[in-house]
Amino acid sequence: MSDERRRGFLGATARAAGRRFAAAKRAYSQGQERADAEGPYDEHARIVCRRHAQKRTVVLDGYVPDCFEAGHPDCEGCLEDVRDGTVETW
Repeated sequence: MSDERRRGFLGATARAAGRRFAAAKRAYSQGQERADAEGPYDEHARIVCRRHAQKRTVVLDGYVPDCFEAGHPDCEGCLEDVRDGTVETW
């Protein structure tokens, strides 16, 4: 490969990477703005269930997930995290 072709290839690759980085940065900023505007949760939340070790979408009644089981240590911890706004989401 000649030096000129190599420079062209590297330049095109760098420009494409720059465009992808800029697009990802914009998408991240827009997601942050939307999350800040909507608050931590609407009526549904995507959580990582500690008890069943799976991703699930739950309906929140206030701040209580519909799958909550009183007395179960994993559910109690999840409820505390939901109330604090630190629940692990996906």
